[in-house]
Amino acid sequence: MILKLVYIANVIVAGWIGIMSLFYPKTAVSIIFENAYSNSEYIRLVGALWLSIAILSVFGLFRPQAFSPVLVLQLIYKSTWLMVVAIPAIINQNPYPKGMAIFFLVWVVILPFVIPWNYLFSS
Repeated sequence: MILKLVYIANVIVAGWIGIMSLFYPKTAVSIIFENAYSNSEYIRLVGALWLSIAILSVFGLFRPQAFSPVLVLQLIYKSTWLMVVAIPAIINQNPYPKGMAIFFLVWVVILPFVIPWNYLFSS
């Protein structure tokens, strides 16, 4: 059940961010990225990734374990972003999307406990 809640959260949050970033990048820069970054095609690239995660999460609602590699991908990229982008920005007092950083941190703490590691590594 918890796994399905994670997929539902992905559909809602990643879907919203994906749609906003792909189709309304100027608004996404303001609302989602908190004006920490300028409007560029990179915003749309990130939007495509998040919308893909949302779409795969819809399938995860029906086959939670089979689509759990999507969660592993999220764990890896969110952890990497926090270490490579957010933490240095905090240290150097540079702008960064604080809301996104908090959401990523929460997700990085939760995901290791809900990912079905035994299923992923069983033969």
